[in-house]
Amino acid sequence: MTGKPEEISNIIKEQIRNYKTRVDMGEVGTVVLVGDGIASVYGLRNCMSTELLEFEDGSVGLAQNLENDTVSVAILSDKYDIREGTKVKRTGTVLSIPVGESFLGRVVNPLGEPIDGKGPIFGEARRPVEAEAPGIIERQSVSTPLQTGIKAIDSMIPIGRGQRELIIGDRQTGKTEIAIDTIINQKDKNVICIYVAIGQKATSVVSLVADLVREGAMAYTIVVSATAAESAPVQYIAPYSGCAMAEYFREQGKDVLIIYDDLSKHAVAYRALSLLIRRPPGREAYPGDVFYLHSRLLERAACVSPEFGGGSITALPIVETQAGDVSAYIPTNVISITDGQIFLETEMFHSGIIPAINPGISVSRVGGSAQVKAMKKVSGELKLLYSQYRELQAFAQFGSDLDADTRARLHLGERIVEVLKQDRNAPVPVGGQVGIIYAVINGYLNDVALDDIKDYQERLYEKLDHEHKAWMVRISQGSWTEEDEEELKGVLNRMNRK
Repeated sequence: MTGKPEEISNIIKEQIRNYKTRVDMGEVGTVVLVGDGIASVYGLRNCMSTELLEFEDGSVGLAQNLENDTVSVAILSDKYDIREGTKVKRTGTVLSIPVGESFLGRVVNPLGEPIDGKGPIFGEARRPVEAEAPGIIERQSVSTPLQTGIKAIDSMIPIGRGQRELIIGDRQTGKTEIAIDTIINQKDKNVICIYVAIGQKATSVVSLVADLVREGAMAYTIVVSATAAESAPVQYIAPYSGCAMAEYFREQGKDVLIIYDDLSKHAVAYRALSLLIRRPPGREAYPGDVFYLHSRLLERAACVSPEFGGGSITALPIVETQAGDVSAYIPTNVISITDGQIFLETEMFHSGIIPAINPGISVSRVGGSAQVKAMKKVSGELKLLYSQYRELQAFAQFGSDLDADTRARLHLGERIVEVLKQDRNAPVPVGGQVGIIYAVINGYLNDVALDDIKDYQERLYEKLDHEHKAWMVRISQGSWTEEDEEELKGVLNRMNRK
């Protein structure tokens, strides 16, 4: 030191005068047992349920069971160095994740950390992973359609913004394809999409992201991935993390579509977590609160009144069935929470009807009130005619002598089936859907061979898109006047004369 002795003395005296003791109080526990992503911690006497805890190696955990002497902690970090004797500190906060616009176009884990190799993400805010669902006063009825671009859904099982519509069926029947096509169809519709992958193969998630990038859909999409390689606690919090991100956008008055793929694996992960922390098993070894597991998640999806922000979250949960058994434990739980279900049938899928939607037990309890006027008018009879065809088809194979009315119904039904077939990643705008459904129901396709219907559809879409753009816009905005109908009839008559 180069200063004068009296200057140094004055500095020391000043520091002594202003010295204040500060005691940092914190409750610290000790790990007594660890394994399978669960740590048993002794000493955290005032710990709260679902509190975030920090281990001395920097990893984090979520307090689950609060027992007499110990706390069972679900470890959320994928790499950790926790062993017997490791110190654990309370944080006094619940688990929260970063949220914001900067997450769009990125793939993250359930803690909001990027896993796509594109650098760090700096969120605009933080939100708790668990949150209360909007109350009755805050909600408003579903009134705006969420177009999937899939003819069979938008016509017979419509979805509205703020609805919860279950996609259910056996594995390999096209459940994820419906969800991805719906995301692709939201391009330029001011809908933010969040896809939550739970317990899937990492290669499946990579392939899915590649599809979204190719279709230009990743710009408005966030992918939250908890693959099969992740521990049960990480898979358990994944859908809640995705929902927290969705709520951030809803509070800004935006519309959000969130897909949980799938809640069957989510329930299995929660069962594994619960059994590891010694919760008593119930039916099929699931814990007693497995219904609440999904109800508190899906109830957060809602259409909110303008005075409370005016945004919406539309949820499309996916559930896998075994041999088409919709009466199993988890499927019945989720069916009772949602506003309808889209049931995909294995037999239809294998017979080449894609999407393999069974209209008999598929239902939308809300979306009909949000359908555009033209689709509501045109598709009113469609579900009935399709269901009648499936019934008649079952009887017709046993009888060779059919009356004229039955033959006409079968003839129409075959054309309806062909019209509702659709390739993957090929959503159809609502105007094109109205045009082709009007054509098939009103007999314009009766003289068209089944093999030529696909080509007929493509020509109709092209003609409407290029020569009748104003008509397409009016239909998408809810118009259906006599003039609109006459214009469509004119298009169909000219096509049939060629």
